Parts: sequence; C-alpha cells; structure tokens
Amino acid sequence: MVSFEQLLWSGLSSSAISRRVKAGRLHRIHRGVYAVGHTDLSREGRWLAAVLACGEGAVLSHASAAHLWSLSPTSPPFSEVTVPSRNGRRKRDGIRLRYRIDLTAKDVTRRHNIPVTTKARTKRDMGWGKETTRSNLERHFLRLLRSHKLPLPEVNQRIGPYEVDFLWRKAKLVVELDGYAYHSDRTSFERDRRRDRELQARGYVVLRFTYREVIEEPEVVLRALSPLL
Repeated sequence: MVSFEQLLWSGLSSSAISRRVKAGRLHRIHRGVYAVGHTDLSREGRWLAAVLACGEGAVLSHASAAHLWSLSPTSPPFSEVTVPSRNGRRKRDGIRLRYRIDLTAKDVTRRHNIPVTTKARTKRDMGWGKETTRSNLERHFLRLLRSHKLPLPEVNQRIGPYEVDFLWRKAKLVVELDGYAYHSDRTSFERDRRRDRELQARGYVVLRFTYREVIEEPEVVLRALSPLL
C-alpha cells in the first residue's frame, strides 16, 4: 500500500503516477491510496489503506485495532480509524472514521507496520478494563466549554441532598457526565433517573452526556448546551 504523497516523495510526478495507474501497476483503493501490482489485499492491507486514506495522524482503532492486537476474535466488515481532529477529513467508503480530541502520541504505535492505537488505548476505547478517570472526563468537558467560549459552571456542587457534576445557577442548568463504568447497573440507572426527576421538580434542566459524546462527538454537546447558556 502506498499513498499519493508517498509516491511524490519517492520522486514520481503526478503524470508518472497516472501512467502507472493506466498501465495497471498501481490500483486505486481509496482516493490518494494505491495498491502496488495487484488488488488481492489481505485484511492488514485493507487496514493500512484505510489509515493512509485518512491522512496524517490517522490510526487503526476500536474493533479493528482489537482484532489486530488479537484481543477480539472478530473484525467488523469496515475499517475503524481514529484521527485527532476533523481537519476537513471526509467519510470514505468502507471506513468508520472517529474523531478523538484526547488522542496523543503515547496512545499510538505500529503493529505489522500499521499505525494503531496501543493495546491499552484500544481496551479503553472498547470500554474494557479500567475506565478513564472521572476527573479526566470532567477536564475534557471544561476544556470543550473554554474552547467555545461558553460560561463555565460550578463543579461538584450540592443541590439539596444531591451532588451534581456541573451547575449553572443562573440558568438553572445541571450537567451530569456518564462514563463507561458508572451507572451501568439497573439500580444505578433507576437511581439516576429518580434524582433527575427530583432536580427537574426543583426547576432545573438536567442534561446527561456520555464519555463518547464528550470525547468523540463534541458537536452533540455544544448543540444541546449553547441555546441554554
């Protein structure tokens, strides 16, 4: 597998690349990504093609990474790829593209020459084992607010018998963050809903956001908060 940029770096011109495509020496797999010589790709070849198609900083992740690390016996029919920011990237056929603002260099390595999330990061993305600490999730949420110049809340404040994650008193708005491990059993789920109803009876708007929404889909969080703040 090779990208258009890599072919340019190797000394080929755009016209030379086009000639090789027409001659059947290069085969387009994704826009700007080619298989050399043939299209009989292995699973690893498809994964590498997907990562190359998603640009700089892209890595194989989630279920695809879990299979590459032999953490899962099954692999999805598409390739899951994570990038650290949107940067104009578009959806590609056969690729599930994810955006993670918390993806750092320590979360990335190579396996079989494929850029991939580390085994520890893959487990975390899949929701296995120890969850990202609640304080980390709260920091990401506050950073999101600051980056979009939204009013900052009071943190871990009490309303009657309840401690809430975030409180905007003037707006009478409460936000609760639900991580992977928290609120996962039926008793906790029902207790949280009862608590939400009681806060609403006191006149508060209560919004809940999941770990995935804060980290991967911040636009969902912003769309819900902006009109209220």
